[in-house]
Amino acid sequence: MENQYRILLYYKYVHISDPEEFAKQHLAFCNEHQLKGRILVAQEGINGTLSGTIEQTNAYIDHMKADPRFEDMVYKIDEADAHAFKKMHVRHRSELVTLRLEDDVNPLEVTGKYLSPKEFLESMKSEDTVVIDARNDYEYELGHFRGAIKPDIHSFRELPEWIRNNKEKFEGKKILTYCTGGIRCEKFSGWMVKEGFEDVSQLHGGIVTYGKDPEVQGELWDGQCYVFDERIGVPVNQKEHVIVGKDHYTGEPCERYVNCANPECNKQILSSEEHEHLYLRSCSHDCLVHPRNRYIKEHNLTEEEVKVRVKQIEEQLLLLS
Repeated sequence: MENQYRILLYYKYVHISDPEEFAKQHLAFCNEHQLKGRILVAQEGINGTLSGTIEQTNAYIDHMKADPRFEDMVYKIDEADAHAFKKMHVRHRSELVTLRLEDDVNPLEVTGKYLSPKEFLESMKSEDTVVIDARNDYEYELGHFRGAIKPDIHSFRELPEWIRNNKEKFEGKKILTYCTGGIRCEKFSGWMVKEGFEDVSQLHGGIVTYGKDPEVQGELWDGQCYVFDERIGVPVNQKEHVIVGKDHYTGEPCERYVNCANPECNKQILSSEEHEHLYLRSCSHDCLVHPRNRYIKEHNLTEEEVKVRVKQIEEQLLLLS
């Protein structure tokens, strides 16, 4: 097929002495090869996802393999019909994943035990096992492992404090953790080991690898896997598809994410196309009447039209605020 595209997802913890300069050079290479995506570079390594044609992505892989630091880096590859990103960003960061620990974790020194997809599946079935989702709440809501614990957090950096506040739930248990591609679990599982939890394991390669494994075929996964590109969600379970996402407005099954029309909120909410238009893509009453509501501007609604629409849906949205 002409112009066939691919999406690469990858990371590696490895020392990069001058990450800021590396990021500049890396961006130049990616732009030269017309790649698009988001790549983070830190002194502790690299974390990226990008899209391009087969020729372009092969050129990227060859380029990285030529560098001894990245010659054994593993790539998770998805086929695509077009780019999954609009632009190319390569940014220098202090951390590849934001935990902001006082005593940082080096996954090259301490991390949880790696489990293959088959080992992870078998471990999930054990009665003395707890499965912790190490992702953000909106990722969990689109899809997760059946029975997995959803920490009451809004961002990854809140996870350690939540674990400390709920430590009694996990003491003496076999702990399994997972994330999209594996990078967050490298640090999180290592942190749990340092905290004194004795039996901590992580899904090696993350959800993406689990879904592609020909033996487990995504078993015990419900919903879709949230990904940070134009696709938003990708299938995992090859045996059955159970929708777990719920429409923000009605609670009906839904797997379509939109951003709240209030730019000062911008919360991701699950919504059908019908409800997006019915409720002006606003997650609450305050966002509905916000003077910068983007939906109103996008659809050129007059002040009178807005008043009528607001009156029609005000009572329902007040219940959500």
